[in-house]
Amino acid sequence: MKAAGRIPVAALLAGALAACAVGPNFVPPKPQVPAQWSPTALASGARGAGQASPQPAELDHWWASFHDPALTALVERSASANLDLRESVLRIEEARAQRAVSAAAFWPSISANAGYTRQRLSENTPNGVIFAAGGHIPGVPPGLFVNPYGQYQLGLSAAWEIDLFGRVRRSVEAAEADTAAAVENAHGVELSLASEVAQAYIDLRGAQLRRAILRDSLATERDVLALTRQRWNAGQTSDLDVQNAAAEVSASEAQLPLIERQITQDINQLSALMAREPDALRDELSAARPVPPVPPRLPIGLPADLARRRPDIRQAEASLHAATARVGVAVADLFPRLTLSAAGGVQSTMLSQLIAAASRFGSIGPAIELPIFEGGARRATVRLQDVRAQEAGIEYARAVLNALQEVENALAAYGADQARRSSLAAAVQASSNALTLARQRYESGITSFVEVLDAERTLQQNQLALAEATTAVSTDLVALYRALGGGWESGALSGSAAH
Repeated sequence: MKAAGRIPVAALLAGALAACAVGPNFVPPKPQVPAQWSPTALASGARGAGQASPQPAELDHWWASFHDPALTALVERSASANLDLRESVLRIEEARAQRAVSAAAFWPSISANAGYTRQRLSENTPNGVIFAAGGHIPGVPPGLFVNPYGQYQLGLSAAWEIDLFGRVRRSVEAAEADTAAAVENAHGVELSLASEVAQAYIDLRGAQLRRAILRDSLATERDVLALTRQRWNAGQTSDLDVQNAAAEVSASEAQLPLIERQITQDINQLSALMAREPDALRDELSAARPVPPVPPRLPIGLPADLARRRPDIRQAEASLHAATARVGVAVADLFPRLTLSAAGGVQSTMLSQLIAAASRFGSIGPAIELPIFEGGARRATVRLQDVRAQEAGIEYARAVLNALQEVENALAAYGADQARRSSLAAAVQASSNALTLARQRYESGITSFVEVLDAERTLQQNQLALAEATTAVSTDLVALYRALGGGWESGALSGSAAH
């Protein structure tokens, strides 16, 4: 009874000791970022119509800033269908289940058992001598020792490891950080999904714009070909001009299949992002629409905002937290483990006597396990986890630097393509005027047909280049939004499962 009375005291003492958790405590890292974006990046971003500024970023539902209902609908529909996003949400559930597995070690484990064994002992052993004597032992009832014999048992057992040095708590801490990393991974998939849908959609509208330009150019070239044939029939020009005009028409027609292929690939990519079969969105997207324009004002915030918003940086921080906690798990394995265990039940060689009072058995008591020698494996594990934590710290620093680089590069591309678009718009206007003058001069017999062909080619090239630049500006803005890391905060894509 005295020993039993000491058990609650031992449990209380163990609980007090469990308040200590060995190993390093995680301290969130401070990202090394500049106070402002570089003047070069902001100067580049200020060119053209879409001006970037360090004002607080407005990134929730950034796809709506293009004011294209079809784009907004596609981005939001992809949330419920995309396979990558659904898989990332399942990884969150997996991490949460793993956390529950780790947290279960806080509680005692209790199990029940029932069994029957049939056993025969060798009679040439000290225990078997009793059976060799035929069970005729003075003072022992005859027939008690039989060989072989059967034994029935019913029992309960329980074990509870007292978390003296925080091994279990550090394990749970690491599992919780893994869950946070899985959540941030899902946020990153959200961001990537919205960006991929927007880029594929913009590329599709750009291809449709280039197709329209080629068709208009073909109509003009066919008019010129008809005019050239009329002049040839009238003896006012040579057959060489007719052949050159026909060649120009054929060359333009040869570009159309390439654009149709690009349109098909964009539709198939959007279909895949919606987890649909190829060409599933053909009817919905076949009608041409303008390339989504960029907004005139683009607040992008400050570099310090990236660490709080970019999912990859937040995921790297969570991974660093998990690695730090696992150092504590390894350190705790260097210290003793205290386990409280108990077992009890009934045993009998006769089923009719199984529940009799005399059939009871039991044991209870604490046990301490202290590692003495294992070849240095545990200390090596501490070093291993410490190195992994250092690697996670480097990954965090790399994620921050990569984010800064992506934003600066996106700003540079955004500004450069806007400047290029502005120049190409002026070139298209001048090329159009040149073609009009060349046709008038050719029809009047002042100049040769070569001037008309050159003017046609130049206009078509500038128009196609302007269409590509217009598409690039909108695509650059998507890349900038992606680099800034916004769009997942409201949970518009993955819903509450990732939050």
